[in-house]
Amino acid sequence: MRIATGAPLIGVPACLKESEGLPFHSAGDKYVAAVAAGAGGLPMLVPALGDAYDMDDLLGRLDGLLITGSRSNVAPHHYNGPPDRPESPQDPARDATTLPLIRAALAAGVPLLCICRGIQELNVALGGTLHQQVHLLPGKIDHRSPQGVPYDAKYAPRHEVALDPGGQFARIVGARKIQVNSLHWQGIDRPAADLIVEGTAPDGMIEAVSVRGAKGFVFGVQWHPEYRIEENPVSMAIFQAFGAAARAFGAKRRAVRAA
Repeated sequence: MRIATGAPLIGVPACLKESEGLPFHSAGDKYVAAVAAGAGGLPMLVPALGDAYDMDDLLGRLDGLLITGSRSNVAPHHYNGPPDRPESPQDPARDATTLPLIRAALAAGVPLLCICRGIQELNVALGGTLHQQVHLLPGKIDHRSPQGVPYDAKYAPRHEVALDPGGQFARIVGARKIQVNSLHWQGIDRPAADLIVEGTAPDGMIEAVSVRGAKGFVFGVQWHPEYRIEENPVSMAIFQAFGAAARAFGAKRRAVRAA
């Protein structure tokens, strides 16, 4: 794989994690690789520096934004939720970066793809709420990652997602039903007013969304299309559409600046 000259610059906000007592800004290789191999973009990690950023200035340098999954959860105070389980992993530096960055990206029309924690952040950023332990809810299946198995088994298809046949997402992937993996504790409870539900699991869990009135490409998915992306036509379709939107956005912005 070789990243093409002039590839769209796609920001990948990092998590702030601790290793041997020291903080590190990091993002999973699978996300970075999917940006390059699927979207044809140049991935650029965005450290979790919160309000140190001028978000508009930062977005003025990017052609797209990928909000990744993570083991951490959005802090409940961001959506007026009840206290989370005591052992729930938190990342306040990421919250302080991604939530305002998502709002600024929507305002600026920067193409946005949100995965797993990312779809939850998109919902919270727009005023929605989250379920903190989906597997404990009546009628819901266990969406958590299977334990004690290899990664290929963790990311294997777990359930069907039914897509809105008239929705944008169904048009992108060319299907009404798809099979997806499932590795999450939390999920969307009350969708934000501007969130459009594009796909649901058999138990009604919201799995795919777009944003009403969005200026460009904005989608969120609860599963992980980035894993072994080149082996999954649906995942490739998602990232290729994202990459095309980022290239078009970048080209249009450069033309405006040159005028």
